[in-house]
Amino acid sequence: MPSTTVSTPQESDAPLSHGLQQRHLSMIALGGVIGAGLFVGSGAGIAAAGPSIVLAYALSGLLVMLVMRMLGEMSAAYPSSGSFSAHAERAFGPWAGFTVGWAFWVLLCTAVGLEGIGAAKIVAGWLPGTPEWAWVALFLLVFCGTNLAAVKNFGEFEFWFAALKVGAITLFLVLGVLAIAGLLPGTDSPGTSHLGDLLPNGGEGLVVGLLASVFAYGGLETVTIAAAESQDPVRGVAGAVRTAMWRIALFYVGSMAVVVTLVPWDSEAVVEKGPYVAALDHLGIPGAGQVMNVVVLAALLSAMNANIYGASRIAHSLVERGHGPKALGRAPGGVPRPAVLASSVFGLVCVVLSHWRPDDVFPWLLNMIGAVILVVWIFVAVSQLRLRRRLEREEPQRLAVRMWAFPVLTWCALAGMAAVFVLMAREPGTRVQLYSSGGMTAFLAAAGYAWQRRRSAG
Repeated sequence: MPSTTVSTPQESDAPLSHGLQQRHLSMIALGGVIGAGLFVGSGAGIAAAGPSIVLAYALSGLLVMLVMRMLGEMSAAYPSSGSFSAHAERAFGPWAGFTVGWAFWVLLCTAVGLEGIGAAKIVAGWLPGTPEWAWVALFLLVFCGTNLAAVKNFGEFEFWFAALKVGAITLFLVLGVLAIAGLLPGTDSPGTSHLGDLLPNGGEGLVVGLLASVFAYGGLETVTIAAAESQDPVRGVAGAVRTAMWRIALFYVGSMAVVVTLVPWDSEAVVEKGPYVAALDHLGIPGAGQVMNVVVLAALLSAMNANIYGASRIAHSLVERGHGPKALGRAPGGVPRPAVLASSVFGLVCVVLSHWRPDDVFPWLLNMIGAVILVVWIFVAVSQLRLRRRLEREEPQRLAVRMWAFPVLTWCALAGMAAVFVLMAREPGTRVQLYSSGGMTAFLAAAGYAWQRRRSAG
């Protein structure tokens, strides 16, 4: 019978450099919560849930805070660019690391293509007649090049992208609060007139808004991947995790509260222009649409940059642990250049599929990644359950970050994830995503288990 001994992956991926400074990591943690999903996808959630979108973002934000706390505990104890993939392997064996690592790699690479398409549409709107594919190619070339050069280049891009996003959302919140309070010249406070019916579309509307808000939080995991290449990984992870609560509450829940207070939730502008542009237009701020387009463009480009980085580090870590082609494991000069190239090429393939096979292959790919982030979160929670007990028993000094009220809140988080799965299965629009992602996960788990048995037998 082959051995099923749980492996102990490297605590840190030694071949990689440590070129990220603390200022890079701090700004990545701060700006990483302001994703493209907040600017681009929140309008549909507001249209479905009405004012209860604030409750939806608060509930999903609570779940995300618990996930980040669990992930932070493990990442501070075992810094690795493989992040949750390495933790899953440490907890349950190679098959688990293989499964969640490659599933997340597919998600990130596909997202690179989607974000490139979104960014190209904005720029092509400013410069009519220019082909969108050329802009996507340019963006991919730029970010592939910066990630090939040195990790500090990724850090610098993300530092300034995050600064722009944080500055924009902070200014929006300040203007919105002043307008609501009746202190902004030239505007009349709407008071609570737009908040009369909390559930205008009933419980079903809240469910749709809740599902939309869950996936808007994707990307928070990047900071635990990046921390492994910082000068002080434990300090970086601890700082990012400890401030996650107020960042989520302020940027997500706070901005949704401002939007639905200022603008009627059923206004067509909320969906057509986006909730932030609609709110700024309501305030009579000239050029609001173009200003927000610049911010959305920055969010999309930031996500492209971060996802190429994250995908390359996940792939490199998987190969380092024996879960992929050795060619992707090379890291000359401390940079996993083959993994960067492979991740960028996969993103380009997604863009090509969106043009060549928009009605069959491309939608199938999108459905396949639809629920992957929930799969990742489940692996995070079950890995933390096992590793926390092992750490307390064998290496308590590693617990620089601790999950609150362990194990009660870990089980509460798992119950919350199960509830989201049930809600996805009830909604026709998300059911196919749930089944497609489940099929991919099952396939990868079987492949990973077969790989584990083969290695054990050899």
